[in-house]
Amino acid sequence: MTIDDRHEWLEADGLGGFASGTTSGIRTRRYHALLLTATTPPTGRVVLVNGFDAWIDTAAGSFALSTQRYAPDVLHPDGHTRIRSFSSEPWPTWEFELPDGRRVVQEIVVRHDTPITMVVWRLVSGAPATLRVRPFLSGRDYHATHHENGVCSLDAEVHGASVVFQPYQGLPRIVSSANGTYRNAPEWYRQFLYTAERDRGLDAVEDLASPGELTWTLDAGGADAVWTLTAAAGPVATVGTGEELLATAARHRADERARRSAFRTPLDRAADAYLVRRGRGRTVIAGYPWFADWGRDTFIAIRGLCLATGRYADARDILVEWAGAVSEGMLPNRFPDHGDTPQFNSVDASLWYVLAVDELLQRAAGDRRVLSTADAETLATAISRIVSGYAAGTRYGIRMDHDGLLASGAPGVQLTWMDARVGDRVITPRIGKPVEIQALWLNAVQAAGRSDARWRDAFERGRAAFVERFWIEERGYLADVVDVDHVPGTRDLTLRPNQILAVGGLPVVLLDGDRARRMLDVVERRLLTPIGLRSLDPGDSAYAARYEGDASARDAVYHQGTVWPWLAGPFVEAWIRVRGNTAAVRREARETLVASLMRHLDEAGLGHVSEIADAEPPFVPRGCPFQAWSLGELLRLDRVVLADPARTRSAREALSHAAETGRAPRVGAIRSTGH
Repeated sequence: MTIDDRHEWLEADGLGGFASGTTSGIRTRRYHALLLTATTPPTGRVVLVNGFDAWIDTAAGSFALSTQRYAPDVLHPDGHTRIRSFSSEPWPTWEFELPDGRRVVQEIVVRHDTPITMVVWRLVSGAPATLRVRPFLSGRDYHATHHENGVCSLDAEVHGASVVFQPYQGLPRIVSSANGTYRNAPEWYRQFLYTAERDRGLDAVEDLASPGELTWTLDAGGADAVWTLTAAAGPVATVGTGEELLATAARHRADERARRSAFRTPLDRAADAYLVRRGRGRTVIAGYPWFADWGRDTFIAIRGLCLATGRYADARDILVEWAGAVSEGMLPNRFPDHGDTPQFNSVDASLWYVLAVDELLQRAAGDRRVLSTADAETLATAISRIVSGYAAGTRYGIRMDHDGLLASGAPGVQLTWMDARVGDRVITPRIGKPVEIQALWLNAVQAAGRSDARWRDAFERGRAAFVERFWIEERGYLADVVDVDHVPGTRDLTLRPNQILAVGGLPVVLLDGDRARRMLDVVERRLLTPIGLRSLDPGDSAYAARYEGDASARDAVYHQGTVWPWLAGPFVEAWIRVRGNTAAVRREARETLVASLMRHLDEAGLGHVSEIADAEPPFVPRGCPFQAWSLGELLRLDRVVLADPARTRSAREALSHAAETGRAPRVGAIRSTGH
C-alpha cells in the first residue's frame, strides 16, 4: 500500500462519532479529526480535537513525526518522510524511522461505545529520547471550519494526569490524560489547508487553537507514552496518576483488541462501524465522514450489514424502531430527531424497508429469540400499512395504477434514489413510473401477499404489465421511465442502470430468458466498470466522465455517468441468474466481477467501499470513502449471492442461536474470500 493522503482510515466509536485521517498523517478534509463526537448520538457531531504535531528530540536535533498542509500549499513539518510502514490492523499503526536508526511506533485506537481516543507511542529501538506533542483544538460543527477568534478559551484545568479544556461553552469538555508532562503554552496555528475540500469547491482553510505541549521520555523496553482524549458532556472523570492511566489504557486496548478479533473477517468488522446507537435503539450511518442515518440507505445497507452477516437482532431493533414512523404509507427518508419535521421525500425508502422486513421475517421465522410475537406483528403491520397506503394513493402522486404498477412524482420533487438537485432544478425528476420502483413495488406487493391474499391478483397484474410496458425490443433493454410526467404511453428510453433490479438484487425476477440476457449484455457493455455501474450511458449527451468541481457542478453529474459501487450487488446477482447460477458461474463471478471490488478495499477508505467513482479510467473514488450500502452489497454478494446454497442454509441455522444477542460475527459456515 502506498502511504499518501489518498488512503484514509476510520475509527468509529459506535455512537456516531469517529476519528479519521490519512495514512500520511496529513489531514485533507475538514472531517479528519482525532476526537469527533456525537452530542446527540448519532447526530450533533462536533470536532473537538483536530489533530496534533509530534517531534522526537535527540542530541542530534528534533525530528518530526507529523505533517500539516498550510495555505497556499506548504507541507510542514516533514514527519511523513519518516514513515516506514502503515497498517490498519487491528487499528491505525505507523512505524517511523529517524536518521539515527531510532524506530518509533504510533497507534490510534477508538474505544467502542465510548467517546475515547487513545494515542500510543513506543520506542522500539535506539537510545532514549524525548517525545513532544502539541494538540490542535477547535470545537466546531463537523461540516464547518474554524477561525481565530477571541471567544475560544485555551484555559487548562489540571487534575493529576488529566488536563481539561473547553474551547466553547455549551460543548463537551475535552479531557486530555497522559502519563507524561503538560506545559501550558497557548498558540494559534493558522491556515491549515484541506485539499479534498478545496477540490470540492468548499471552504478549505482553517485556524486551530493549541493550548500547550505534552512531553514524555521514551525508552526502548520502557513504558509506552499514552495519551487519551475523552469528550465529557456530563461529570468529568479524570486520572490521578500516569500509572493509573497506563492500566486503564491497557485494559481499553485489550478489550478493544478482543472485540475486533471476534469478528469473522475484516469485512464484518468494517460493517460494524455503520451500526450505531440511537437513543435506546440502533440505526445505520449512511456513510463516513459526513452522512448521518437516512431511510433509503439504511434499508438497502441492512440486507448486507445485518441480514447477510447474521446480525438479526440488530436488524430487528432497527426495523421495529422505524415501523412506528409510517405515515400514509410512507417512511421518512430521514429519521426525525426530537422536534424535527420528518422528510417524506422518497418513494423507494418505504419499499426497501418492506424488502428488508420480509427478508428478516423469513430468515428468523419461528425463532422467538430473535422475533417475539409482538415484534413480528409490528413488522407485518408496517408492511401492510405501506403497501395499502401506496396502493390507495399518498403524497407526491404515489398510487397504484390500473395496470398494477406504481405511479409517482410531482414537479420540483426528487423521489427516487437519483435525487440530485441544483437549486430548484431537479436533475433527474423521473416522474411517472420509474423502472426500479416497479421492481421494488412488485416485490413489496408479493411480500404483502404472503399474509393477505388480496394482493396476489395485483402482483400478477403488475408483473404481466411490466414487460409489456418497459421492454424495448429494438434496443434490447428496459425503458427507464414509462408514462413520463404521468402522460400515458410515453417512455424515457435513456439507458440507465436502474433496470438491473428487474433481474438482480431483489427476490422477484421480472425479466427472464433471452430478454434478460440481452438487457444484461447491454448493461455490461455500456455501464459496467471495475467497481460498479455507471449511472448513465456514455453515449448520452448528458453523460459526465468526472465527478468534480464545486457543489453545484458535482450535484449536476451525481447520476449522469458517475459510478455507484452499490449497484455491483444487483448486477452480479443478475449476471449469475441469467447464466444458471451454477457453482462454476458463481466462481467465475467472484474471480472476475467481484475481485476488482475487493481490490478497491485498499484504494480509498481502507477496508471499506466508496460511495461513488468517476465514470472513466482510472475510476477515481469520490464522495464518501466509507459508504454503508456499498459495503453492504459487497457483503451480500459474498455471503448470500455467491455462496453455495447448501452452505448458506447451514450458516443460517448456525447463526440462529447467536442472533439472539445480535453479535454473531464468528458463527457461520460461509467464509469470505478475498480481502
